[in-house]
Amino acid sequence: MKQLRCAIIGSGNIGTDLMYKMLRSTSLDLVALVGIDPASDGLARARAAGIEGPHTGPEWVLEHADDIDLVFDATSAYVHMRHHREYRDAGVTAIDLTPAAIGPKIIPSVNLYDHLDAPNVNMVTCGGQATTPMVFAIRRAISTLPYAEMVSTVSSRSAGPGTRQNIDEFTRTTSTALQEIGGAKFSKAIIVLNPAEPPIMMRNTVFAAIPEGADHAKVVASVEEMAAEVAQYVPGYRLKNPPVIEEGPFHTPGGVVPYRAVVLLEVEGAGDYLPRFAGNLDIMTAAALRVGEAIAHSRVPTGVPA
Repeated sequence: MKQLRCAIIGSGNIGTDLMYKMLRSTSLDLVALVGIDPASDGLARARAAGIEGPHTGPEWVLEHADDIDLVFDATSAYVHMRHHREYRDAGVTAIDLTPAAIGPKIIPSVNLYDHLDAPNVNMVTCGGQATTPMVFAIRRAISTLPYAEMVSTVSSRSAGPGTRQNIDEFTRTTSTALQEIGGAKFSKAIIVLNPAEPPIMMRNTVFAAIPEGADHAKVVASVEEMAAEVAQYVPGYRLKNPPVIEEGPFHTPGGVVPYRAVVLLEVEGAGDYLPRFAGNLDIMTAAALRVGEAIAHSRVPTGVPA
């Protein structure tokens, strides 16, 4: 199978962690980790691994577009908005790890194969990657999902400048994903940066309105099945406790419902570059890698084994 030539833009925590994951891939060939700070740890590590580590930012990718099939953008929503059209016009497919949400959103366990031919796809947010699968799992088990809410709590030590600068985009993009992909009629997203020491693992809570007549056992089984699906590409993804169906009534923007599902999640990182408590960053890089490899396999000519 021919490997797709890739570049990662952004030599911070997410870009560097993605680099280590990509170096193990059999379908993606990492050409460069691109940054803007010549003294960054990520660029130094790239060069030590035999990967190009230029510090001229997106311009480097555009100058070398003929040699690049995929670009993974791990910069910021603002930077991606500035350059996404240039990547498209240069014929480079963009996998966006920022909350810019320019292209269609992808949650690998839900809609991995829906947009593999798009010129730009969006990986939503860390909270979106963690909780949208649970919302979707609940929605597929019931007739309608009036409301879903997620609260994502991460260690403040795992929230770098990019995360902090994109808090507003995070909440908007995550909430939208709960509706567009998860299937909720109304939604809310909240992120909490916790300064506790020692640092906490990424933890997520999902609340979902359950209408009258829903099969509660089917809801629980669907959630547990989805957790196992996500864990196939994010091994540290797990339910903290079995899903719970609480009795109300509960008043939500989607109306009054008699029950709600409560799902508690934890995400432990793989420790490739980031500490294991930084599951919020690890789930983004693991999901992006899964999408990149799926794009590579989708481009294999018919009749050629992958």
